[in-house]
Amino acid sequence: MNYVRTGILMAGLTALFAMVGYLLGGAGGMLIALGIAAATNLYSYWNSDRLALASHNAHEVDERSAPELYGMVRDLAARANMPMPRVYLIDEEQPNAFATGRNPQNAAVAATTGILRTLSYDELAGVMAHELAHIKNHDTLTMTITATMAGAISSLTTFGMFFGSRENRPGLLVQILISVLAPMAAMVIQMAISRSREYEADRLGGEICGNPVALADALAKIAGGVSHIPNETAEAKPATAHMFIINPLSGRGMDFLFSTHPDTGNRIAALMEQARAMGIGGRNAGGFSSQATQSPWNGSHKPGPWG
Repeated sequence: MNYVRTGILMAGLTALFAMVGYLLGGAGGMLIALGIAAATNLYSYWNSDRLALASHNAHEVDERSAPELYGMVRDLAARANMPMPRVYLIDEEQPNAFATGRNPQNAAVAATTGILRTLSYDELAGVMAHELAHIKNHDTLTMTITATMAGAISSLTTFGMFFGSRENRPGLLVQILISVLAPMAAMVIQMAISRSREYEADRLGGEICGNPVALADALAKIAGGVSHIPNETAEAKPATAHMFIINPLSGRGMDFLFSTHPDTGNRIAALMEQARAMGIGGRNAGGFSSQATQSPWNGSHKPGPWG
């Protein structure tokens, strides 16, 4: 059902783009709009991962520099029957993570150093499984395209008055309404797609790690951390907020039209229901790893080169 809803919403976003182009410049404006959409999406298709990682100063790690994290992602990718993504760390105190890349063969997962210090092994495995689910479902490409198109609609309305002949342009009042309402509608559609994909990634992530309860616990801890620890880089570049497992801009993930993420409580409830269906009860029960729930990056364990 989530896939059908996503397809309908993306079709709506494309139709909105074409409609705005037509209203602002007639048939010529619509063709220009579609040309802009094609160009921006093509650029995003090839460069979205590099741009996202560079914007948060992420650095790639391997089995030598981050053996626990790298090994965890490798094992989870094998369980999910998907290629091993590149693994990145972000020197950021706020606990969070995201995935990026145009397809499973060209993907990356990134975790903040704060999340390594906050979560237990099983909880972090749940988060990484969630990010792998985004990659496996091609959500990273979907969200890149929707974000690009939403931004292009905003740009189109700004410069729309220059499209088409004077006779074909709408009246000034109509242009003003389009310039206000079209970007707002595009943002609503983009956010609806993002929320739909988060629920699906939670569900598949719970299956991959084998412990929806651990992922639920991780979401609660991350949301608490986000509410107390600001992410200045994300604040400066809010267009990347939808990529993270929890909105890095605020700890209030309410389910309203302009939210990039579903309410954390609703996500936790869905994961706990999934755990019950899988016959898993209690907290931190039946997870990906048989290790103790104490984080391997805390206590006496050597935290690695970033700690």
